[in-house]
Amino acid sequence: MAVSFYTVTEHEAGQRIDNFLIRHFKKVPKSVIYRIVRKGEVRVDKKRVKPDRKLVIGEEIRIPPVQISAETRVQPMAPATLLETIEHSILLEDDYLIVLNKPAGLAVHGGSGVKHGLIEAFRQLRPQLPFIELVHRLDRDTSGLLLLAKSRVVLNALHELLRAGGMKKHYQALVAGQWRDGRQHVIMELERGSGGAGRQKVQVVAHQAKTAESIFIPETVFADCTLLDVQILTGRMHQIRVQLAQMAHPVLGDDRYGDFTVNRIYKKLGLKRLFLHAAHLDFMLTLNGQRYRLQAPLPEALGRVLQQVKQRKL
Repeated sequence: MAVSFYTVTEHEAGQRIDNFLIRHFKKVPKSVIYRIVRKGEVRVDKKRVKPDRKLVIGEEIRIPPVQISAETRVQPMAPATLLETIEHSILLEDDYLIVLNKPAGLAVHGGSGVKHGLIEAFRQLRPQLPFIELVHRLDRDTSGLLLLAKSRVVLNALHELLRAGGMKKHYQALVAGQWRDGRQHVIMELERGSGGAGRQKVQVVAHQAKTAESIFIPETVFADCTLLDVQILTGRMHQIRVQLAQMAHPVLGDDRYGDFTVNRIYKKLGLKRLFLHAAHLDFMLTLNGQRYRLQAPLPEALGRVLQQVKQRKL
């Protein structure tokens, strides 16, 4: 194996060198990648770099040979059924981005016991694309709208929209209890902790945490539950689920923050997953001058639960 050289294109510009190498070497352990950077084996325009060094278009990267064991040299293909599911979930694709209606139960990234995440499988589905990255994330148990960027320029533009509040994101959630206080603008301080069994759990704290901000609007109030429209103004881990649980209106079907007794009742009505769905996205992408008003219909399984709720007599 010999040293190779790579010229940074618009797809890598702005990316950290460590993230570039992680993607370039795929199955090579991160410890190996950071070691070759630390030892100066990786160079940009003949100069040593630190892992957080951001790449500039036109720069030349020196990439040293790295030994890869036979068992990790080839990344296993995702199952054909998964690739077919992802293909059928595409709602829109143009030269700038791809919009998916992610099914519940599908993790956006591999790892932590998940062999094939959505983004890794999608790269196998479209190997001809020079660049494809997640713009944002959805919890594994949440369904709905998910954006993929087809260039780093688009990715950076959409991240800036998210930071500046230029992208409106609305969810539908069915929660326990009757919502009686109308529209509520809720701000809480959240931090991550251990949820046991290797799972992360988010909790509300008094200070020194990340601010989570959401607007909750009741759409339909039923006898013992409420369908909410939820607009998130920040994108914290498990934000909607934690806030609603703290407000004594946990999302139905939530096995981490929810009411287990209530969940058993609704399971008998056919609710076998978290009732949380990313339903609407609205933003203007200045790169192409196009406004995107996107909608993902409620999955059939959740629609059937709503019909059961409407017909139920308490």
